Amino acid sequence: MWTANNWKDYEVIDTSLGEKLERWGEYILVRPDPQVIWDTGQSDRRWKHMNGHYHRSSKGGGEWEFFNLPEEWSISYKELTFRLKPFSFKHTGLFPEQAVNWDWVSSIIKSAHRPVKVLNLFAYTGGATLACAKAGANVTHVDASKGMVAWAKENAAASGLAEAPIRYLVDDCVKFVEREIRRGNTYDAIIMDPPSYGRGPKGEIWKIEESIFPFIRLTTQILSKDALFYLVNSYTTGLQPAVLTYMIHTALVPAFGGFVESSEIGLPVTASGLVLPCGASGRWVS
Repeated sequence: MWTANNWKDYEVIDTSLGEKLERWGEYILVRPDPQVIWDTGQSDRRWKHMNGHYHRSSKGGGEWEFFNLPEEWSISYKELTFRLKPFSFKHTGLFPEQAVNWDWVSSIIKSAHRPVKVLNLFAYTGGATLACAKAGANVTHVDASKGMVAWAKENAAASGLAEAPIRYLVDDCVKFVEREIRRGNTYDAIIMDPPSYGRGPKGEIWKIEESIFPFIRLTTQILSKDALFYLVNSYTTGLQPAVLTYMIHTALVPAFGGFVESSEIGLPVTASGLVLPCGASGRWVS
């Protein structure tokens, strides 16, 4: 498993009975996690003294309960700073487990010793975008949500990257790639973090099981001949690491060569010394 174990401002303190106890900077949150099917006794006192608790509803969804938690605050990862604000369906605007991929893409970009163009699709609040930009890449950031793109710009400014070569686009990712193919534009690296289900700005429907492989194939048409890497993240249970490897290998290796490796990604849990699984990632390198 690839583990995001370089955090200082974030920590999974404990996991028990369908929930995880987390430290986000100086604030403690309790959020549901369907992977947590065990009971550790919840002996840490912070289970009873949290700043925010997301309660899942039996009818679907849920709601936050706050205890002296600001509307917004910041945490940092190495040289990057992220604005956090709890919002719908338990999220805070950041997936800390992705730090293991930020480190990976940063190292490749820095080692390239040449200009690198990165395309980040379904780019959310810009964690991977900022990691690539900080490493020296020119990044195109695409997400269908205007609010998420605005949030990514806030994170860039907080990280000292307001003037970095980042192009922000509110667009349907599939339609954007189709237009880039017609324009003849290419990228040296592609990152995507597709949702299990989503809608584009004009109501376009995305179902990952039906859409992901054709989309991966489509994006190979905008990879440069000397492409560096390709990264696909998945939080969908059915897309296990071996499935990611098979898709990426089938779409990329015959045309570009290189090597594909996939794994679960996770976060260390302080109380147990174990690693909490948090989805999977598939990586291709030239």
